[in-house]
Amino acid sequence: MLVALIAVCEVLFWVLILLGLAARYLAHRRRLSTALLVSAPLVDLVLLGAAVVDLRHGGTATPAHALAAIYLGVSVGFGHRLIRWADGRFAHRFGGAAPPPPTPRYGRAHAVAQLQDWLRHLCAWAVGCALMGAAVLVIGDAGRTSALTQTTQIWTLVLVIDGAISVSYSFSPRKPRSSSSLRADRTCLLRTSYA
Repeated sequence: MLVALIAVCEVLFWVLILLGLAARYLAHRRRLSTALLVSAPLVDLVLLGAAVVDLRHGGTATPAHALAAIYLGVSVGFGHRLIRWADGRFAHRFGGAAPPPPTPRYGRAHAVAQLQDWLRHLCAWAVGCALMGAAVLVIGDAGRTSALTQTTQIWTLVLVIDGAISVSYSFSPRKPRSSSSLRADRTCLLRTSYA
């Protein structure tokens, strides 16, 4: 049941964002657009409420409960960026705005972008793990909340690995490949594909 609700909430989140952007750029209804965009994060609260009600009524935490906490954390950590990204694409396509700048792929700008993404990941992790930790404390039964504890441990490991990779770009920035090495790679690829 909770997995289906997570899927519905994910779809509804994006539907509200698309409707909000369509109201802004296609129908030119700014207030309606703002109302729709503001209501998108409220979907996350519905999902959180459903997970809390299920656990409060004696349910055992499952990976679906952990996924609900992760979903809410990711919405807090990355939601604003996702909406800004979609808004930039919509504004360019339907509002006559300039195309959004591409994501930096090389050098210091790439390193800074990677660190910013890791900070967003850290925010998502903090929110999601705080929710899972609160559930573990409120329920007070390690047997019923082991899925939440295991998910927190795995996500912490993923966060540390992501942080190490993101910080590594600060010490060794990604460099653009020269045109001669790209030609050599293409030639090698053609030879192996026809061999």
